[in-house]
Amino acid sequence: MINITNPSACCGCSACYAVCPKDAIEMQPDALGFLYPEVNLDKCVNCGLCEKVCSFNDNYDKKNNLPTPIAFAVRHKDMSQIESSRSGAAFIALSDWILDNGGVVYGAGYTEGFRVVHKRAQTKEKRDEFKGSKYVQSDMQDIFREVKEDLKNGLLVMFSGTPCQTSGLNSYVGEKLRENLYLVDIVCHGVPSPYIWRDYLKYIQKKEKKRLVAVNFRDKQKFGWTDHKESFKFIDNTYTYTYTYTFYQHIMFRRSCGVCHFTNLQRPSDVTLADYWGWERTNPEFNADDKGCSLILCNTSKGVELFDKVKSDVNYLPVQIEDCLQPNLQHPSEPSPLRDAFEQDYAKRGFKYVIKKYMGLKSGLRYQLSRAKNFIKRYITHK
Repeated sequence: MINITNPSACCGCSACYAVCPKDAIEMQPDALGFLYPEVNLDKCVNCGLCEKVCSFNDNYDKKNNLPTPIAFAVRHKDMSQIESSRSGAAFIALSDWILDNGGVVYGAGYTEGFRVVHKRAQTKEKRDEFKGSKYVQSDMQDIFREVKEDLKNGLLVMFSGTPCQTSGLNSYVGEKLRENLYLVDIVCHGVPSPYIWRDYLKYIQKKEKKRLVAVNFRDKQKFGWTDHKESFKFIDNTYTYTYTYTFYQHIMFRRSCGVCHFTNLQRPSDVTLADYWGWERTNPEFNADDKGCSLILCNTSKGVELFDKVKSDVNYLPVQIEDCLQPNLQHPSEPSPLRDAFEQDYAKRGFKYVIKKYMGLKSGLRYQLSRAKNFIKRYITHK
């Protein structure tokens, strides 16, 4: 049976939970809200499936990968899609084709209180909730089982998520059902704490004495694409523009993010999506309006075929892989040296305490804010 003794060895993808034929595994939160499998020994029959399905290791499935991904700079031809997406709306182009052909799309959305969960969509209206990034680890719930049922019913399925989630799903689904499944991952910097996100939203609502009705992790309408700022809309149509993404930097990432097995060019998905920092070196006019530019890596022949189907909907340029080799395509994010202390303080003393304590330290949140401001600059100037 699966037994997580080292938290860094589990990414929380939920494959072990989904594969258990006896429902003997539950995903339980730690102090920061990250989910880990716990086995009910009264139900477990020691079949070993949970251990077999785990793909958070260096031996994840790469047999269908191209020797090197084929890379493109991409912008949707529909400007309204670009303006409402995180970068160049490549995700919309890919998922539109799936939906137009009677398929379903899975991605990260919101449930009550803006808790981030994975969802299923059969319409473009529902799919639109998956636009943009959610800088929180999503709760997979029973999504893997839903994907498998859709595939058994002969549907086309596109699943988008972090590389550890796509790797876990690929292992869980198995080779026989893989034909109709398109896996799309992101160049992931790491997944922040669900509990800190929850408490942060409570904090700003109490501070403003208003209820939140919308959140935007990158408000391109007000700040442009390269100025990475978040906005929060309250019920009275007022906004606050406060620190969120940087609030989650390395000090509160899941422990497995610091040893991620997928921060390389052998991606566990058919297609990888990212912001394309450094697009100017390819074509200075391609994103001159600062509305956003996507990077697409076609990692498998299946990924190439999917991109070929949507080329008429996008403007695109072939690019050299060395011109778009972002840090998290080379190595994991380095955890903050205060990561352990932060978790212990949060568990013992709560959210307000860690705000006051760590926002004032160089290696704490204020320092991470400075790091994040330089994050984009490194991508733009990287050669």
